[in-house]
Amino acid sequence: MSAADEVLDVVDREDRVTGQAPRGEVYARGLIHRCVFVQAKDAQGRIFVHRRTASKLVFPSHYDMFVGGVLGAGEGYAEAALREAGEELGVAGLAQPEPLFKFLYEGPGGAWWSYVHEVRCALPVRPQESEVAWHAWLAEEELEARVAGGEWPWVPDGLEAYRRLREFRRRLAG
Repeated sequence: MSAADEVLDVVDREDRVTGQAPRGEVYARGLIHRCVFVQAKDAQGRIFVHRRTASKLVFPSHYDMFVGGVLGAGEGYAEAALREAGEELGVAGLAQPEPLFKFLYEGPGGAWWSYVHEVRCALPVRPQESEVAWHAWLAEEELEARVAGGEWPWVPDGLEAYRRLREFRRRLAG
């Protein structure tokens, strides 16, 4: 089965399931669905950053500071966060990512409920080749410089999640 054929839950603006459709149809019709974003940090606190493969349906060859993806039909956010992080990082035995906050992303690519999580990954990573073309662990300061510099094309939903995560952490520290 191709990624475009995977069945997703379609949801409304309050994140209530209203139906199901194949991913390709969800994207083509701009239907609201669900995604998870997981910021993975290594033992030194560096953030996993990667470039998506050119074959991705949405934002091919763009950079992202989160691993994650869409929820399959009937899948919960916590279950998807652990599955997606494990798959994209290429690790087994990862701790359950900590849920932080949820928001409705509306922008380039469509609209989807986005649940942001974080996880510590001290395991050696072997990123999934079908998902990740390049990766590195970047210090927060270097990531901020890369985002501000504008040289890398970033996934717009990841940028929005990153901005909201920084604000979330500022409020917590505050």
